[in-house]
Amino acid sequence: MAAFNKFNQFVADLGNKVHNLSSDACKVMLTNTAPAATNAILADITEIAAGNGYAAGGNAAAVTSWSQSGGVAKFVQSSPATWTAAGGSIGPLRYAVLYNSTPTSPLKPLIGYWDYGSSITLAAGETFTVTLDATNGTFTIT
Repeated sequence: MAAFNKFNQFVADLGNKVHNLSSDACKVMLTNTAPAATNAILADITEIAAGNGYAAGGNAAAVTSWSQSGGVAKFVQSSPATWTAAGGSIGPLRYAVLYNSTPTSPLKPLIGYWDYGSSITLAAGETFTVTLDATNGTFTIT
């Protein structure tokens, strides 16, 4: 599994009450352009082309819980974000970006991303899954 990298603005956005991670809708979208830690909103990211099983804006990432215990906050999502190429290829892609699709100001703020190490192109019938850790959390804040 690729390591999770947070965007710098995400920390400020938490303090500014931009995110309600207990109820906001989060999504995962795909890109082949390296995100920068300084990116703040979805419009800062170059998304792969929609089509062949990939919809613009990506797929939902179901939030199970946002909880705190012993000073460690844990964001848990239960369902993976999955795409299957149909009628052609998807990609190339290298990064999966987690963002909050609920806020309108700022519009679609970024949370973090995973780097899969090299570009991937899915041939028709192949599946790509961003597995979200339902036990240890997608990410923790200490």
